Order: sequence, then structure tokens, then C-alpha cells
Amino acid sequence: MFIRNDNTLKWKWIGWGTVITLVLALLGILFFDKPLFDLINNPACNLNVPDTSNNLCVAALVLSTIFNWKVWVCFSLISVAVFFGYKAVTNEYDFRYAFIKIKNSYVFYLFLSLFFACGFTEVLKIIIGRARPIFSDPALFNMFSTSHDFHSMPSGHASISFAGLVMLGMLFPKIKWLTWTLAIIIGVSRVYVGAHWASDVIVGAFIGMLCADFAKALLKKINSK
Repeated sequence: MFIRNDNTLKWKWIGWGTVITLVLALLGILFFDKPLFDLINNPACNLNVPDTSNNLCVAALVLSTIFNWKVWVCFSLISVAVFFGYKAVTNEYDFRYAFIKIKNSYVFYLFLSLFFACGFTEVLKIIIGRARPIFSDPALFNMFSTSHDFHSMPSGHASISFAGLVMLGMLFPKIKWLTWTLAIIIGVSRVYVGAHWASDVIVGAFIGMLCADFAKALLKKINSK
């Protein structure tokens, strides 16, 4: 979205995207987060005691589990390790060769995108300190809080899922429509299960897209040298 075909970043678009995202976040906090939450959230689909008789609720919880940041990171780390080991072993344990190959592999593109998203998101969560919907107040903040209850913005699931799925869409353009659709569904599901406000998801999605574009631009630049 913010990267050209020659893998250079569209800085003007990034600037405008940042401004628009911040405006939407502010509007959400002041106006639309509460009514949207009341419209989308299913109170019976509680993360701790879910209604397993509701198929939509079960589907949302499955998405929350599968696309958790820990699952994403573990999957990408294992993929990188397996790819690196395979290249080293099949080339007489030439680890330098394996390192060169891993830098230009799809699994490393995915890993770096997820790494950026995780790091940036976790730092912002602590700095912003926004209260989760359990407090029923979209304008409640406790900056620099280490409590999970005040780590609502940005949505980690949205950030990591957009980072991973947008990157997969760039690497495999034919399934781009599927990866973007899935990322959006995951974002909406976080409001449905009551874990986040809508603006948390918007900010998380923007961060995820940026991280995917930054990772691809950076690796393409490094590998072209």
C-alpha cells in the first residue's frame, strides 16, 4: 500500500496515512468507538467464558487464538530456522551461504515484518496506556502502564495480522484479496469479542501495513547490494 513496484516507499502517502489514522483514532475516542462497540460486540462472546453454542463466537475466538502474536512469531522463527538449516546442510554446512540465502527468502521477509510489528506495537501499548473496553470508557488512559488492562491501543492482533498477511499478499499477489480480507475479519473480530475498541484496530492495522512495507523495502535494498 505504501510501497512502489521498485520497492521504494511512498513517503508522502505514509505521511497522509499517519495523519488520517491519527484523526480517525481521535474521532473514535471522542465519538464513534462506543456506539460501534455496542453495535459489533457480542457480550456473550467473552474471552474468559465464551458462549460455545454460538458458531460466530467460536469462529472469532479461533481467529484470536490462531492469529495471536505468539503463534505468528513462533511460526516465522521455526520457518527461518528450518530454511537456514536446510540451506546449510545441503551445501556442506556452509553457514555463510545459508545466511546469504535466508536474507532473500520469503520466510525472512515475513519474520522481519512480524518482528517490526511486535516491537513497535508493544512499545506503543505501554506509552499510550489506553483502557480496554471492560472499563466502558473509550477516553480512559493510564500512560506508561504495565497492566494488560491498559494495553488496548493499538490492537496487537490487528497489527501482527496485517503485518503478516499484507506481506504474504505482496509475496503472493494472486492471493492478495484473500490475505487482506482475512486481516480485516481478524480486526473486526477483536471488537466482536470485546478485546478492543474500533480505533485500536484501525491504528493496529495501519502499523501492520507500514511494518510490512518497511520490511520489504529494507530487505530489497540490502539484498540488492
